[in-house]
Amino acid sequence: MNSKEEIVSITFYEYPKRNRWWAFNQMQLAIEPLKKAKGVKFFKLMGTGGGFGFSLKPDLKTYALLMVWNSLEFAKNFTDSDAYLRFNQQCRSNFTYWMQCIQSHGTWHGQHPFSVNEQKTDGPIMVITRARLRWNKILRFLSQVPESSRAAAGAEGLIYTKGIGEWPAIEQATFSYWQSQKHMETFAYQSGHREIIRKVKLEKWYKEELFARFVPINLDKQGADSPSR
Repeated sequence: MNSKEEIVSITFYEYPKRNRWWAFNQMQLAIEPLKKAKGVKFFKLMGTGGGFGFSLKPDLKTYALLMVWNSLEFAKNFTDSDAYLRFNQQCRSNFTYWMQCIQSHGTWHGQHPFSVNEQKTDGPIMVITRARLRWNKILRFLSQVPESSRAAAGAEGLIYTKGIGEWPAIEQATFSYWQSQKHMETFAYQSGHREIIRKVKLEKWYKEELFARFVPINLDKQGADSPSR
């Protein structure tokens, strides 16, 4: 890949019980330090849901840091950055998924966070979906969460999924990792999940939404070390 192409990372940090209050406070306190990270054009620090995939129950030990890097040179120095070290010193473990966007539509707080490098793939694919709910649709949305989680739990080809978000119930997102685009599309368009999407569109649940697809990349092969778990 071209060293000047945009790289996206999402890191999941797991904290021991003694540091969870610190981690929660970083949702506000870390904003300014993250803004100073070199080569980052967009970032979001988010809480996560417990259980399988999206869940109404928060996972108080795990937080997600999504970062969009201007180039490979900045991305491969991630483990030396203040943004990484600040959390790594307090967490029990962490793991980063590296990826490049191949499709994106919609906005995140009015921004288009991902630059698209259009390409087709027969291999693994990652997906981020994000929505800001209308206040009068929150209860309707929450009523569908258990069904959505059950559908994801039985999805063939799903490697990993985690509910992520900036605000409980109001601003929700999911990250999922699939064996192939075919597996992902089978779940999205040919299962119970399709009915939920139909309700979303028909009843206009969302004030803002974004859907993006990515291909995983291996920074080891690009001359950089991946963070250890």
